[in-house]
Amino acid sequence: MLRKVLRTASAIALLTATASLALAQVQVQTGQPAAGAHAMRAKTILGATVNLQGGTGVGTVHDIVFNDDGVIEYLVVSENGKLVTVPWEAAKFNYAQRTAVINITPEQFRQIPTYTVDHYPDFYTPAYRTQVYRHYGLTPGRERRLERREERRP
Repeated sequence: MLRKVLRTASAIALLTATASLALAQVQVQTGQPAAGAHAMRAKTILGATVNLQGGTGVGTVHDIVFNDDGVIEYLVVSENGKLVTVPWEAAKFNYAQRTAVINITPEQFRQIPTYTVDHYPDFYTPAYRTQVYRHYGLTPGRERRLERREERRP
C-alpha cells in the first residue's frame, strides 16, 4: 500500500513539474519581448525615404503587403506616381531616420516593372514572386527552403 501511495505521489509531482515547465514556456513566449526587441509601428515605415546603393533616392514607402500569417512580405515604393514592389528582406531600415536602403544599383532598379494604384499586381503568384525577388538578387522564402533541401541531399 505504501508503494502505491509513493508511486501516486511521484506521478503527481512529475505532472506538476511538467505543467509548471509548460506554463513557464508559454509565459516566456507571450510575455515581455526579447532583449533588444522594439515595437515598430506601420507609420514609422510608411512615408520613409528609400535610397539605393550610393544614396540615390528612389521614392518613399507607399504601402506594406502582409502575408496570411501577418508577416511583412513586401514594401511598395512610390516614385512620381509609379509603384515598385520591394521584398521586405531587400530593405535595410534606419527607423530613427525613417530611411530604407536597398542594396541594388539605380540601373538595376530601373529594370524593375512598375504599376499604378489603379492596378496592383497579384503579389503571390509564383511567377511574380520569383521575378520580383530575382531583381533584388534574392529567392522567395518557400523556394529558398526547397533549394536548401536540395543542397543537403547526398
